[in-house]
Amino acid sequence: MEQFFNDNGTKVVQTVVVIVGIVVLWLAAARVAHRTIDRMEARGPEVGARATTLWSMARRLLIGVLVAVLVLMVAAVWTLPLTPLVAVGSAVGVAVGFGGQSLVKDVIAGFFILAEDQYHIGDVVKIAGVAGAVVDIRPRVTVLRDLDGNVHYVPNGEIKVTTNLTQEFAQVVIDIGVAYKEPVDKVIEVITDELTSLRNSEDWSSMILEDPQVLGVDSLGDSAVTIRATIKVGADDRWLVKREILRRMKNRLDEEGIEIPFPHMTVVRGDFP
Repeated sequence: MEQFFNDNGTKVVQTVVVIVGIVVLWLAAARVAHRTIDRMEARGPEVGARATTLWSMARRLLIGVLVAVLVLMVAAVWTLPLTPLVAVGSAVGVAVGFGGQSLVKDVIAGFFILAEDQYHIGDVVKIAGVAGAVVDIRPRVTVLRDLDGNVHYVPNGEIKVTTNLTQEFAQVVIDIGVAYKEPVDKVIEVITDELTSLRNSEDWSSMILEDPQVLGVDSLGDSAVTIRATIKVGADDRWLVKREILRRMKNRLDEEGIEIPFPHMTVVRGDFP
């Protein structure tokens, strides 16, 4: 071992310097990225989320570049033959050329997803028939976690239509069915009063962006008259607000003695010749 260091001491030192230099470069880039993200978050949660998403992909690309540079520089220090590496790279390039068209398609699609800010980490989206919260956006796939906790890996190239459920704002649509015997005008007054009460509530007013709108009778069903109302809320608050509205409506309609019907069938018997 001592003889090895005597013969190759300079190369060992150069190798250590290269490794330390690459590590320092990575730490410096990560520090700059985190400071940038902190400044972006100060401008608003949407801007901060986008910066975090961009860094999550840029980090992987940067690691790949740094590893490649490290391998080449260490090989140059130790005067290792690069011909085998070039041969392997050529073989990989040919394989990608023949069978990696979908891979290239996924990477390009992932780039445009980030460039157009279609969604970012933390958003709830529907893509390629799958819905869930965006956990990660990688160069090839988008990772979603649904309400059951299942993780879905969706290739970016398979995404044709993206539905972002948590971008800027959301609108809760409430359809309330009441029995035909109930006076519609009175029901609309009760619904309007309850939604207004929610809007003025100290605990819920910050989530509601505009005054609720009771649109009126939406349909005449087989067993119920459906009254529709909408309420504009913060993007991440739609589910919480909707559950609270439904809870309040059930209790209020019970208090007012307004019947919420269930489907039923009327059988008419007659004499046939």
